[in-house]
Amino acid sequence: MKLNENGLKERLAWEQAGYALPVYDRTAMMERTKKAPYWIHFGAGNIFRAFQANVVQELLNQGKLDRGLVVAEGYDYEIIEKMNHPHDDYSILVTLKSDGTVEKSVTGSIAESLTLDSDNQTDFPRLKEIFSMDSLQMASFTITEKGYSLRGADGNFTAAVASDMEAGPDKPISYIGKVASLLYARFLAGQKPIAMVSMDNCSHNGDKLYDAISAFADGWCKNGLADAEFVSYIKTSGKVSFPWSMIDKITPRPDASIEALLQKDGIEELDPVITGKNTYVAPFVNAEECQYLVIEDDFPNGRPALECGGIIFTDRETVDKVEKMKVCTCLNPLHTALAVFGCLLGYDLISKEMQNSSLKKLVELIGYQEGLPVVVNPGILNPKDFIDTVLNIRIPNPFMPDTPQRIATDTSQKLAIRFGETIKAYAATPQLDVSSLKGIPLVFAGWLRYLMGIDDNGNTFTPSPDPLLAEVRPYVADIQLGDRFDADALLRPLLSDAKIWGVNLYEVGMASLVCDYFTQMTSGVGAVAKTLQEVLA
Repeated sequence: MKLNENGLKERLAWEQAGYALPVYDRTAMMERTKKAPYWIHFGAGNIFRAFQANVVQELLNQGKLDRGLVVAEGYDYEIIEKMNHPHDDYSILVTLKSDGTVEKSVTGSIAESLTLDSDNQTDFPRLKEIFSMDSLQMASFTITEKGYSLRGADGNFTAAVASDMEAGPDKPISYIGKVASLLYARFLAGQKPIAMVSMDNCSHNGDKLYDAISAFADGWCKNGLADAEFVSYIKTSGKVSFPWSMIDKITPRPDASIEALLQKDGIEELDPVITGKNTYVAPFVNAEECQYLVIEDDFPNGRPALECGGIIFTDRETVDKVEKMKVCTCLNPLHTALAVFGCLLGYDLISKEMQNSSLKKLVELIGYQEGLPVVVNPGILNPKDFIDTVLNIRIPNPFMPDTPQRIATDTSQKLAIRFGETIKAYAATPQLDVSSLKGIPLVFAGWLRYLMGIDDNGNTFTPSPDPLLAEVRPYVADIQLGDRFDADALLRPLLSDAKIWGVNLYEVGMASLVCDYFTQMTSGVGAVAKTLQEVLA
């Protein structure tokens, strides 16, 4: 059994092994899509294959769509060359359910896969052709938040962006420069309407994409390299929209245990590829069963009926409320709490942490008792129901190979939004008292303890990548378990930094409690577990 067009002709073998296969005429679907594409997606990674491509697959199976997707990869061309093309754009989705069951399906909804490479004399002209077509309704993106950044750490344009600004739209080399060039081709073809939809997991993602594209339009027009009307086409014509969206689905790196499961079924050539850019890709993706995608309904050229596949369309204000509900209260803070303490307590899977009564109490405290009183109900998703699903189905799922070490990445960049917004809401609400918060300061103290790089058994570990490690670790670098020290004197500059916590912890009256918890957690081996038990008793 091979995952390609010829291999899937053996339908009976696949179906007997438990795989759901496409039930539409894929050849006809591909012909229709290439002739009149309506949706192109940038970013050929796991989240796209597990979510957007699968939604389209379901709608094709139901006969509610007759065309599929075009996907383009602009960061790592090897994904297309070494994964998509050898498997004829098929992939396997393994859905890992919390009740222990596994659903396996073959996704064939990708009709065409291309590299977003301006040096590719086949793919880049084809992309310009697609962007010039009347049929194209939307271009969507999962390129990570970093993908929209045009500037380096020094605040200046990166070398690639600066070069593109000077050279114009003909042959750009930066990611957004290439996207802007395609949009310029659509402008030249008659200022045709389109929705540019960021589906990345970051706040106000549509604005990030708009700002990046607008910068290129401004730069090229200012330098006389593009028609002056291109700026108004992007900014004021109403023909190009940049909707906000909120996406939520856990798709960890393809796991070796899933590969072994598929091999046992008789599937060949499943070896993953590690590209020259260190991207880990496989012919399959493993994902949780839960998924949410909420999109601002602003599509100047119309859109497919994706609501039939579970995608929610609403107004911008509601998208914002849903995003804040998830990021500030109902999911992300709980994940971060488990990530920090999971690393300290030696866990290798997030799911296992829910078997620890203290950690279970901690995330229930942060979610239900501390977060819910200040969350704004978006109306389309109930916050309590969302937390119920997170704590009872999603996080405890023993079949999801997600690790605290992965989630602990970039924690310094997450604390302000994931916890700071709740603290601000408490400080601004007369009926609430910041001093009543116990779970949030526990997480703050836990992160400080984590920065020591010493687990609760006294063993050293390497903290996950974080842009501020070199700046924040020196505050705790000289502390050893069992030391006596003045936490306030050591940590005051750090605890005062509102950029990290979202607030000055001294100004809101939380610094003292964080210092107390941190001191307790450093008192010796086992002190982290003991502190959690005592505080959460």
